Amino acid sequence: MGAGHAHKLYRHGHSPVHALPPHTKLAAVFAFVLVVVSTPREAMWAFGLYALLLATVAYAARVPAGFVLKRLLIEVPFVAFAVLMPFVAQGERVDVLGLSLSVNGLWGAWNVLAKGTLGVAASVLLASTTELRELLLGLQRLRLPPLLVQIASFMIRYGDVITDEMRRMRIARESRGFEARGVRSWGVLAKSAGALFIRSYERGERVHLAMVSRGYAGSMPVIDEVTASRAQWSYAFALPCAALVVCLLGWTL
Repeated sequence: MGAGHAHKLYRHGHSPVHALPPHTKLAAVFAFVLVVVSTPREAMWAFGLYALLLATVAYAARVPAGFVLKRLLIEVPFVAFAVLMPFVAQGERVDVLGLSLSVNGLWGAWNVLAKGTLGVAASVLLASTTELRELLLGLQRLRLPPLLVQIASFMIRYGDVITDEMRRMRIARESRGFEARGVRSWGVLAKSAGALFIRSYERGERVHLAMVSRGYAGSMPVIDEVTASRAQWSYAFALPCAALVVCLLGWTL
């Protein structure tokens, strides 16, 4: 899969969670999210237990709470959507602090906030304990279609390349005294965007020709064969199994 790429969500560490094979963590997080989504929204206590389970994983992975909370800000647009639901939903109304709110909207907002936040938190913990290269290897190990894995791999690598090219172009503009001020600057920025597109396209063609000349025929070679023992699978699935018990209690109590 080539060299690894660091990303802002990853937090280097040597915890038991970091040491787990990537495909076990991917499967565990996917199963956990399925269990959370399957939990009835009326079982509010169950979501508190899910949060406690994630906090336990974060503690085992030595990931600070502030690190996770800061990266939960990505769900702000969904929070805004959830806040609007009690005002726009139809059905029975209830007065809260002088505001007429929909009962169905309140339950819907709670459902979105609780399940969305838990899903994002689980994804943040996965990303903070697994490098991008390992995630790609894990997807490959889980038999995701090879073409999708290659697209994700190229997207990550060329995202870094394009970002670096943008940084160099910005430095070049600023070294010539350019400052983006108002509408008059849009022409220069548009030309920069066009030049960036052309450079990226040309670099992509050069890289493709280089890959073909080295024998690329539509599939990437597997350099590291990642395997997992039964104990590692058991350790990884402790989270979704505990969550499943909570979900079943939520449906029966």
